[in-house]
Amino acid sequence: MAVAALSLLTAVPAAAAPRDPSPVAQTQAFAEPADADDPAIWVHPGDPSRSVVLGTLKEGGLAAFDLDARTLQLVPTGPGGRFNNVDVVGDLAVVSDRGRDRVRVFRIDAAGSAAGAHVLRDVTDPAAAPVFSASESEVDDQRTAYGLAAGRDPVSGIRWVTVTRRHETRVALLRLVDQPDGTVGTAPLATIDLPSSFRLPDGTTWSPCEEPGEGPQLEGSVLDGRVLYAAQEDVGIWRIPLTPAGFGRPALVDRVRSYGVPQRWDADAEECVADGPDPGFGGKWLTADAEGLAMAGSTLFASSQGDSRFVVYGPRTRDLRIVAGRGTDSVEHSDGSAITTASLGRRFPRGLLVVHDGERAGDVPATGFAFVRLEAVIPR
Repeated sequence: MAVAALSLLTAVPAAAAPRDPSPVAQTQAFAEPADADDPAIWVHPGDPSRSVVLGTLKEGGLAAFDLDARTLQLVPTGPGGRFNNVDVVGDLAVVSDRGRDRVRVFRIDAAGSAAGAHVLRDVTDPAAAPVFSASESEVDDQRTAYGLAAGRDPVSGIRWVTVTRRHETRVALLRLVDQPDGTVGTAPLATIDLPSSFRLPDGTTWSPCEEPGEGPQLEGSVLDGRVLYAAQEDVGIWRIPLTPAGFGRPALVDRVRSYGVPQRWDADAEECVADGPDPGFGGKWLTADAEGLAMAGSTLFASSQGDSRFVVYGPRTRDLRIVAGRGTDSVEHSDGSAITTASLGRRFPRGLLVVHDGERAGDVPATGFAFVRLEAVIPR
């Protein structure tokens, strides 16, 4: 598979790079099994200062926070559930339930965004089918719904959802369906299988090293109109055109630094180890895993999870860390991110970036979400 150039990418001179930003707020810390993972932002249609940040907590369910990062509501997963990724389309929060291989849907109540009130109501169609599995016994194998992005087709207006599959390279395209009883289900539109092996410039073929039986999966993803950007963790970032009929031709627009590096699975160490010299075919910006993606206009924001940095792809591409601030932690090993460019009032007048923090400081291992002023990351 040839690697396409992302035409927006040019390096920003070091002297012109803004300082690494710090969070201005962070949520409470969450410990397993309530392990924070992926955020989304819902902008209140009448009063943006009452907008809500959502965050998945895996077995802990789905959390809603106000703009001061205070917890408004915790919604449990229900039996067998494990919430992985979340996104927002209109007044709906859409979640990938990795435990049950379903898309779960929650209605967001604008009147409930006042502190202490309920914001989320589960409106998932109880008859919703698994996204990938043919049976409940196959669900138990946990090659299930993983990464998720939601949006509205700018041409047809349909609300659609893309879902990646755990331990596989498959991506599904679904549409949301309103049921007569007020619940919301999904209908499949198409699937695509991205590569698991790659032809290198020297004529050899390379596959990323994975645990035996697993493929190079995708998770972090974002919809930009009729384009899906999806991060394949050990490979790089894909740009995939969409129509209601399905997927267009995918292009790999950036690669992780370890792209093309020979590795093998060491059963004793239970990890991949080097198995030859680096041929130099990797990218400049991303250290595997390539993770959470978010968009701000034409700027793509990506998590370089392996070195706890972020990449801002735009007219002058650069990378950064989110460092500790006054009363807030630095951000490490981030899985997911979300951006709004809307003015959200006094605290976030030029927009908001929310990122997952995979290593919250403290005596007990914990995770959380960090809130950053958007202009500190993407200056206007």
